[in-house]
Amino acid sequence: MRYRLFGHTGLRVSELLLGTMVFDDPAVARRIIDAYAEAGGNVLDTASAYGDGESLLGEVLRGRDRFVLGTKYTLSRDHADPNASGNHRKNLVASLEQSLRRLRTDYLDLYWVHLWDRHTPVEETMRALDDQVRAGKIRYVGVSDAPAWVVARANTLAQWRDWTPFAGLQVPYNLLQRDIERELLPMAEALGLSVTAWAPLASGKLTATAGSSRIDPATLTPRELAAAEAVRTVAEEVGARPAQVALAWLRSRSKAVLPLVGVSRVEQLTENLAALDLVLSQDALDRLTAAAPFELGFPGEFIAQCEPAPFCFGDTATRVDGR
Repeated sequence: MRYRLFGHTGLRVSELLLGTMVFDDPAVARRIIDAYAEAGGNVLDTASAYGDGESLLGEVLRGRDRFVLGTKYTLSRDHADPNASGNHRKNLVASLEQSLRRLRTDYLDLYWVHLWDRHTPVEETMRALDDQVRAGKIRYVGVSDAPAWVVARANTLAQWRDWTPFAGLQVPYNLLQRDIERELLPMAEALGLSVTAWAPLASGKLTATAGSSRIDPATLTPRELAAAEAVRTVAEEVGARPAQVALAWLRSRSKAVLPLVGVSRVEQLTENLAALDLVLSQDALDRLTAAAPFELGFPGEFIAQCEPAPFCFGDTATRVDGR
């Protein structure tokens, strides 16, 4: 296992993150975490909204300080209480205290905003997060499932006002779902954010087979079937498992990307870990990418067309070396 620096911080995180959303059996969860730690993994991800997930993780977690422990807040703790959800200060503080109790710890390494709340000013959220960093209850902050302009504005405000900025972005990303390539991924790369990619196997669609117990291939769209077939073909060519090929493709997209995998068995974790040693040829990567057509759309495609055109940037446009 190798390690990456998390965003613009000095925090070292393993190149594969472990999500705990599907944990439901303490004994199995402990075996999975032990196997992950033995392989060098050090990031555990949960959320206040994952049912009893936080409490289960707090029950089974051993050697807490060697892990980078993260959870999220925003989603409702009480559906009848309008202030028991959202990104405002009241819910942040109450959710954080609840998570600390459930996880049996007095601090969190990563605290994520789970979802953009359009009713809370981003200034309030960033100042409230910074207060908790200064109080020693959280170390670093991140944001999940938010528009690029919101994240960019939040970090600009944090920079101007000497608050703690977001160091990570958590979003869905896989061969079938590449929407983040339009705005979110370029924004993260430009601002130096790490990108933790959830659903890296497209919720099982990329590994669906005729004998799959989770996904029935008959329920997949033609595009999904084509992608799954391409993944399976490449896997056969290189002697790997489909999950490993899908993860290898994802890891090839950007140095900022860190796959976040969720497993219910140690065998699944072992299979996913093997993807870290798999490097696909450019031909294989190109075939995988072509199997699931994706339109970047405006402004990405328009700018890409303009960049080499003399009309836009003159006759020397193609002779300028970028950073």
